[in-house]
Amino acid sequence: MKRRKFLKNSSTAAAGLVSAPLLASYRDTKKVAPKANDDLAGTKPIAICTWNFENATAKAWEILKAGGSALDAVEQGVMVEEADENNQTVGKGGRPDRNGHVTLDACIMDKDSNCGAVLAIQNIAHPVSVARKVMEDTPHVMLAGKGAEQFAYEKGFEKVNLLTEKSKQEWLEWKKTSQYKPIINIENHDTIGMLAIDRNGDISGACTTSGMAYKYAGRVGDSPIIGAGLFVDNEVGGATATGVGEEVVRTVGSFLIVELMRQGKSPQEACEEGVKRIIAKNKDNTDFQIGFIAINKKGETGGYCIQPGFTYRQYSEAGHINHPSGSFIKS
Repeated sequence: MKRRKFLKNSSTAAAGLVSAPLLASYRDTKKVAPKANDDLAGTKPIAICTWNFENATAKAWEILKAGGSALDAVEQGVMVEEADENNQTVGKGGRPDRNGHVTLDACIMDKDSNCGAVLAIQNIAHPVSVARKVMEDTPHVMLAGKGAEQFAYEKGFEKVNLLTEKSKQEWLEWKKTSQYKPIINIENHDTIGMLAIDRNGDISGACTTSGMAYKYAGRVGDSPIIGAGLFVDNEVGGATATGVGEEVVRTVGSFLIVELMRQGKSPQEACEEGVKRIIAKNKDNTDFQIGFIAINKKGETGGYCIQPGFTYRQYSEAGHINHPSGSFIKS
């Protein structure tokens, strides 16, 4: 998990290093125990996610309450939605691209700024877990397409048919006209992004999606891109996004929000400014949805969106709450 140490060690070697000793050196760094954040030990844990994913946050809270890490909490939390075939925006049962293939994107980021992502991966039920393996078991940050799928098989993940009969029939119906228009707040391109703080005061985040329904093959949005769909800085806080990913990428939205919090803005103020940056680049067309959520080191949260209707779910000792988000455009 210590990518920086790996890179430092590898820089002293010759340019022609073979992969075996390189990866062996990398694995050795994983034996180093992480340093606890003593200043924030005892911080009350909390988990938040985009939209009203009650079961996902409940799973994350179960881990946090038992003293588990924020990293485990966000991974296992979003896995709940990846496994839910009734959720056609994430994981198995997600809506396919226009060729009928379900392709998944996911990323994960921990308290030490280690991160991993998979893009346009097929036939794997839990892309977020593959992303974590990329983070922990390789010197890389991103793997895409067939390479990501091959890596997953090498790590023991099973091949799964992701296209359910329901999603297949909807795709066949769509093919009759091949027209695409998202429905605001019931998007054909939704996401679950989750952020958590554990008892040590450490922050992690994860984001996973099946992407825009009936997209062009190979399309990737913001969700697996560190800094766009997700960003965590353990000194400051974290942010994640949902909605039309292309617009989030253009402003590097999640990174922007974390930097605004670093400058002193609250999570709510930072999310509002993040949305306003997107609006400023789309003055003639705001007929789409973007939602941001954020959490700072104190455990304060915020959320904001373009169109009315976005909510975010929060679980802490204060309770299990679905927060209606404020919006730039009023109903």
